Amino acid sequence: MSNELILDSLRRRMRAMFSLYEEATATMTAAQVNHREREGILPMAFSLFHYIHLLDTALMTLSGEPPVWSEAWERRIRPAIADHGKHRTVAEMQFQQIGDYPAFIDYMRAVFAHTEAWLARLAPAELGRLVVPRPFPPQIASTFSARVAGEQGITVLDGIECWIYQHGLRHMGEIELARSFVGLRGMTS
Repeated sequence: MSNELILDSLRRRMRAMFSLYEEATATMTAAQVNHREREGILPMAFSLFHYIHLLDTALMTLSGEPPVWSEAWERRIRPAIADHGKHRTVAEMQFQQIGDYPAFIDYMRAVFAHTEAWLARLAPAELGRLVVPRPFPPQIASTFSARVAGEQGITVLDGIECWIYQHGLRHMGEIELARSFVGLRGMTS
């Protein structure tokens, strides 16, 4: 398969996945997103903020462009924990809450737009560019992307598929399950 076909498929998959997040957030309230089912269960606020904030960070690594996130976004959104939580425990992150839900949706849309604009101008040859060479630092070595990586390390294609697509679908699955905890239906069948 050519890099042009792969890139076309990635662009369509990202748009489809982002549309699931847009539909989900449009059909939930702040109270539902911030709902804590019980001790040790992460709220949807975690899955949403974690994925979008990490997508923003991953895009910076892949593209070299600055992230959308800023102190101004933090002041607007007012997350209970202004951290994506990747290296924190469930015990810590179970208390994640989104203070201003409409502001979070604005941030999410800005990150999606930034991601799609980058994908639109990404040259097919860039998919093979190495972004994290082996040996991996400790914070990368235990990740799914490290398991996927080729002999040289993590490429742009690996990053797109692992950090953006696979990671986004994983958290959408969590959101779909958590929606049932607050009386909502899943997003897909």
